[in-house]
Formats: sequence, C-alpha cells, structure tokens
Amino acid sequence: MKPKIGFIGVGIMGYHMSQHLMKAGYQVIAYDRIKAATDRIVALGADEGLSSKDVAARSDVVITMLPDSPDVEAVALGPDGIIEAAREGLIYVDMSTIAPGTAIKVAETLGEKGVRCLDAPVSGGEVGAQNAVLSIMAGGAADLLEEVRPILDTMGKTVTLCGPAGAGQTVKACNQIQVALNFVGMAEALVLGAKAGVDPAIIIKVLSGGYAQTRVMDVRGPRAIKGDFEPGFKSAFHYKDLNIIMQTATDLHVPLPATAVAHELFSALMAHGRGDLDHSAVVTILEEMAGVEARTKEE
Repeated sequence: MKPKIGFIGVGIMGYHMSQHLMKAGYQVIAYDRIKAATDRIVALGADEGLSSKDVAARSDVVITMLPDSPDVEAVALGPDGIIEAAREGLIYVDMSTIAPGTAIKVAETLGEKGVRCLDAPVSGGEVGAQNAVLSIMAGGAADLLEEVRPILDTMGKTVTLCGPAGAGQTVKACNQIQVALNFVGMAEALVLGAKAGVDPAIIIKVLSGGYAQTRVMDVRGPRAIKGDFEPGFKSAFHYKDLNIIMQTATDLHVPLPATAVAHELFSALMAHGRGDLDHSAVVTILEEMAGVEARTKEE
C-alpha cells in the first residue's frame, strides 16, 4: 500500500509536484497558508489539510515546498506545526531551498521526536516541476533516501544523495551560484554586443553553438531578447538564495568574489521593484547602466 503524502506549500512549484504524485496513485493531503492555493489542488483530487499539524497527523510522509528558511522552521517546528504531530515512523522531506544550518536544526529537532528527515531541494524551476524532470539533491540517511526514492522519482529526473543532513542544501547553494553567474554572464554578453550594434539574436545563436552554450541561454536567452521576463523562477527567490549563499560563505570563511557581484546586481534588481520578474531580468540592470537595450527589434 502506498504511503499517504502530506504536501505543504502548493504554490508555483508545489502545485505541479503534488499533481505528479496524485497521477502516480498517491493520496495527497495538501495545505497552503494561501487558501486559494489549497483550493486549486483540492479541486484536482487532493484532500484538504487544515494546518501543518493536521497534515502531519494524517500522513506517512510530509513534503514541504516553501519560500525560505523562516517558513520551513515555522511549519516544521512552530505552533501548530509538524512537530506537534511528530511520532516514530513519520518521514519529513523538505524540498524548499533554505540555509543548510536551518535544515540541520530541523532534522535534529524532529529527529528527537522520532521523525526521519531529508533535505531535498530541487533545480529545474517551474518547467522542471511541470514536466517532472527536476534535479533533486538530498541530504540525510542513505536508507531513508532509498525508502522515499519512488516518491521523489515521480517528481524528478535525477535524485542524488549528497551527504548527511544539510548537504542537499549546500549543493543547492552551489547550483544557485553557477546559475546566477550564467545569467550575469549572458546579460553582460548581450549588453556588450547590443552596445556595439550587434543583433542580440545573432549573439544567442553563435554563443549557443559553441563553448559558451549553457542551459540558461537555451531556455531563457530567446525570451530575454524579446523582453519576456514572465517568471519561471522569480528574481526575488534567486536573491533570497544568494543571501543564503553569502551568509553560508561568511560562516565557512569562503571567498566568493564573483558571486558577490551577482548578489549586488540582484540587489539592484530588487531595489528597482523587479523581484516578480524572471531571474533573467538581471540583464535590465546592465542595460540601464550601459544605456542600451539588448533586444531584438521586431520587424
């Protein structure tokens, strides 16, 4: 018999992820602090959860997909949270992107109550969630990962054990460094070329065929040069991740000079009120600094 799955946080990502679970035959008990989000997934067949505690009490496995570290800590350890329904045998998988230290704290605290925990952040954005091809990086016990692997396989293409509690979040931080620098690199290339009078579409075409090719360029480049910044992953969320990265680097005494520049560019994006745009919108900050738009002109 398949375990009952509680899913807390059914927003942009969780909405698609929980659908894949239901299509795979799992009973899903869904809860989101935004009632409309809960209602949307309940309309597709999920059972309605009334609180994080209620979801945990009715589930064998609880999954969370939440915005930030304080949200995870509140849902897992706060009043009316998972901890209030904690018991031997309950499994908790946090798929949010949060600080490694928070993941370790949650795992240790819930572990004292008999709950087995994994931090399992994802990469792939909304498109990856829609198509069930997320890259999932897990921190925790190897045997627990194997136990929940069939569940994770319904949502992702690759599932990798990265190490003990917190290791999944550390690898996700590394991922977000690389993604941010890819976006900044693409933005600088487009702005430099546009300032020199080269069609940005030509730049994308040439760079995509050589050593400079990246998935960032393949997926977001054609949209960026059209000025399409409809979010697959909001800039505000990547800025949050960069804050986590810089704090983690400070804690570990690791210099990240290039990431620090990316952090400041995303900070400028937030200051301009563009947090709801896709993270490719970082190009707009460089455009304004250079006095040029890296856009393909419509014929």
